[in-house]
Amino acid sequence: MNSFANKVAIITGAGQGIGKAIAQAFSHHEVHVIIADNDEESGKETQQWIEEKGGTATFIPCDVAQEASIKSLIHQVMDDNGRIDFLINNAGVSRFKPIRELSVKEFDEVLTINLRSAFIFAKYAEPLLRKSGKGAIVNIASTRALMSEPDSEAYAASKGGILALTHALANSLAPDIRVNAISPGWIEVRDWKKTSARQEVQHREIDKKQHLVGRVGTPEDIGRAAVFLCSGELTFMTGQNMVIDGGMTVKMMYEE
Repeated sequence: MNSFANKVAIITGAGQGIGKAIAQAFSHHEVHVIIADNDEESGKETQQWIEEKGGTATFIPCDVAQEASIKSLIHQVMDDNGRIDFLINNAGVSRFKPIRELSVKEFDEVLTINLRSAFIFAKYAEPLLRKSGKGAIVNIASTRALMSEPDSEAYAASKGGILALTHALANSLAPDIRVNAISPGWIEVRDWKKTSARQEVQHREIDKKQHLVGRVGTPEDIGRAAVFLCSGELTFMTGQNMVIDGGMTVKMMYEE
């Protein structure tokens, strides 16, 4: 894999869960990580954790629902670092409610945080990503963009939008910036929460058997994929969606 030394990556929602693992993965490759998160406890904790492991990171508080907050972060990163090489749009929320109980305000909130923020980050980071020469964007979608359970309208719509936004951006930003998506399946994040919210994880055998690989996914699985998508190994890949679900979506399930 080509050297990432001295490059800069913005990772939204990097304080906990999948975002934290992505931040860790990039820091292992000597990338300076910008932790964009609105939770001060988790953001500072992730920065300290990365630094203790020998990496470099900066926590910058950011409310991805607010355009002004995103613009401010982009300007600060440019002032402090002079470059942006990678953008990982990971921040997201969910509201799983029956449609009769899900308010329009809640629906809009999910789309604002999950989808609109990815567009705004790409919009304002684009000149700097283009300037870096080999810029890359990775949008974190979900297998719920492709399949659903009841009461998932807001989340599914936002992640389906991420996939459409990904191929649209890949066209608009070519050839200087590659844009791809990752659709995680069942990824266990309870043990990747901030200290005050962390939980011990135990999975049943039936949970493991739903996956062809025999286990539930981990945030590290997604972190490694995000780094790979930004690497010089995949310069011929753009506008694509990488499904990482342990084979869950291709396994036929029957009730016994």
